[in-house]
Amino acid sequence: MILKVKNISNIGGIVKAPPSKSYSHRAIILASLARGTSRLYDVLLSEDTFASINVCKALGAKITQYEDYLEVLGTSAKLHNSKTKVIDLANSGTTLRLMTSIASLCDNEVILTGDDSLKTRPMDLLMDALIPLGITTESLNNNGKAPILIKPGYVGGDTNILGNVSSQFISSIIMSAPLSDKGVTLFVLPEFKSKPYVNVTIDIMGKFGVNVLKKYYLKHESCDKEFKSCKIDEFVIKKQDYVACDYIVEGDYSSASYLLACIAINGGKAKILNLFKNSKQGDKLILDILEKMGVDITRYDDYVEISSNGDLKAVDVDLSDAPDLLITVAVLAAMSNGTSNITGVSHARVKETDRVDTTCRELEKLGCNLVEFEDGMSITGGVNSGIVDSYGDHRLAMAFSLIGLKNDIEIINGEVFDVSFPNFIEKMAEIGFNLELV
Repeated sequence: MILKVKNISNIGGIVKAPPSKSYSHRAIILASLARGTSRLYDVLLSEDTFASINVCKALGAKITQYEDYLEVLGTSAKLHNSKTKVIDLANSGTTLRLMTSIASLCDNEVILTGDDSLKTRPMDLLMDALIPLGITTESLNNNGKAPILIKPGYVGGDTNILGNVSSQFISSIIMSAPLSDKGVTLFVLPEFKSKPYVNVTIDIMGKFGVNVLKKYYLKHESCDKEFKSCKIDEFVIKKQDYVACDYIVEGDYSSASYLLACIAINGGKAKILNLFKNSKQGDKLILDILEKMGVDITRYDDYVEISSNGDLKAVDVDLSDAPDLLITVAVLAAMSNGTSNITGVSHARVKETDRVDTTCRELEKLGCNLVEFEDGMSITGGVNSGIVDSYGDHRLAMAFSLIGLKNDIEIINGEVFDVSFPNFIEKMAEIGFNLELV
């Protein structure tokens, strides 16, 4: 289907940010591992999070959806693949990465697979890091990607992993570690990108009763001379149990970036609710970026006010800790005055698409002047009307729709926003940006 602008009217108002996808995934999984019954409020229910719900149910958790919360009867970490050995995770890379370690806690074999896009995601770095912990995994196509066979057994111990590919690999080990036989000490080797996502993981683990000890070394015996830096992060997770709790999912800065960018590009005023000032989310960096572009931002404890005249300045920004903002910031840059430089996003090349490449190619279709680098891009403001393709990437579809504020734009395969923001069209309409699928 094609996503395009229906009409624009009085951009601004008050809107509640959608729930955090990162927190929702983790809350569902940890509640499923916990002892007792949890109630999860304001959970994001999207294609991605349903993948986490489905795999947790397949491994023994009892999850019931009520009008305003999910009730999760946990397994006390006693997992059993009772329905089928093969579990389809659709397009959810987050679920695949987080559950690869956790599935080893099952008392029988598990195969995790998904759609064609999911089968392109490299997993060998995580699989190799699990070997010293006594976990046996196998890429059934012998290419380091899904489908992945995970065998029972999680001894624990010491291991290390590179921190510049996917923070979800790190979160996967940390989330599963307290349920191993001996606990885990994990060394994250330089350079550690997307660290805030791991902070999110540790934050929510604490809500479910598990503590993680963090250490940091300027130099450590694990350091190899091939690295430019020897900054090593160490995570010590002792054997512990997750305990059920009632938990409220906070708003998502990644999804809210489209609401905020809409106001910034068009001009207007808005109040975005459910965005917490003290959030661990790295994507709250969007507020700093918008301020640098000339937008007025006021932060409150649980909401943000934004005001813009629509005249944006170019910006230089390092997105190494917030790669999910890449396409939104690229579109903002394309709608700004001057040349913006986006760096630190080489790890965005292994998302739903190679987001560095697809963002550049689709902006070029609209006449945008840019230069692509291995870890980012330089974008000179100025785009024309045109037609682009989402390549099945939800963030590309949502971000590129914002070009429709000032130019005619059509996004092929535009319906994929369901992956992370199922009511995207309705939320954008609340601030006067009316989109439609045709």
